[in-house]
Amino acid sequence: MLVDHVEAYLAMRRACGFDLKSEGKCLLSFAAFSDARGQDCVCRETAVEWAGLARTVHQRARKIGHVIRFVRFARVEDSRHEMPAAIFGSEKGPRPVPYIMSCEDIQRFVKAAFHLGCHSLRRQTYGAFFSLLACTGLRTSEAIHLRYGDITPDGLVIRNSKFRKSRLVPIHETVRAGLERYLEQRRPYAPLDDHVFVSLRRKPLIIENVETAFGAVAKAIGLPCRPVRPRPTPHSLRHTFAVRSLEHCPDGRDHITKHMLALSTYLGHGNVAHTYWYLEATPDLMRGIAERCESFVAGVQS
Repeated sequence: MLVDHVEAYLAMRRACGFDLKSEGKCLLSFAAFSDARGQDCVCRETAVEWAGLARTVHQRARKIGHVIRFVRFARVEDSRHEMPAAIFGSEKGPRPVPYIMSCEDIQRFVKAAFHLGCHSLRRQTYGAFFSLLACTGLRTSEAIHLRYGDITPDGLVIRNSKFRKSRLVPIHETVRAGLERYLEQRRPYAPLDDHVFVSLRRKPLIIENVETAFGAVAKAIGLPCRPVRPRPTPHSLRHTFAVRSLEHCPDGRDHITKHMLALSTYLGHGNVAHTYWYLEATPDLMRGIAERCESFVAGVQS
């Protein structure tokens, strides 16, 4: 059965450090689709038919991409597997434009978060949670998974984050003091759970609840809550942190290079190119790049 080959492929790649949650579900779905047709090897026509059931062209392209990578693996042992063509185009679409919040937006947002709902702990939890994201640029999932032992004298230990990497995130004394104030209220509420942030059910926060709380605060302070991009999301706090850090980058090629590398490491990016992407995020950064280019063309040394 094709599902056996897919499971062997997923086990091999996961042993190499890949998570493959979404891709794994897609490939198992394709295997079931093929097995229902009595096919124990990949058939081009079946792969295209299966991928074509997706709603958008981008989703179809991603599904075909998953099958193509699987076939490269499977053909090593069985040449009967047919390689489908990438007929739906590139599976990597353009990155969405990030929503960047102003300093005033951040201040109003955090203040409103501390007044979210009626329960005191809920207010303190989301106030501290969103404050931490704004001050450190952590991913939402990284803040959710923080535990008591991850708060160290040297900073926050982010364990097995994206790409299964761990890193140390230094924090300012004001951030540490804010966390301690929150933990004084939080510890008695759920003493048996050592997650830093907990819900009113005395369990760790989940991403859906964070997104709901973020939307409620954004609406309360008048941020655009539209379905089209760019729109504010919890990740906007990370995007904003990265952009503001780049805006304060010192002049000079060597300084810029070191600053970008340090920021990439701090944010936990797997590739420094992901950090350079933020240079396109705001008019101020693009204007600075344009001015540097004009100076370079005119022969003015930085």
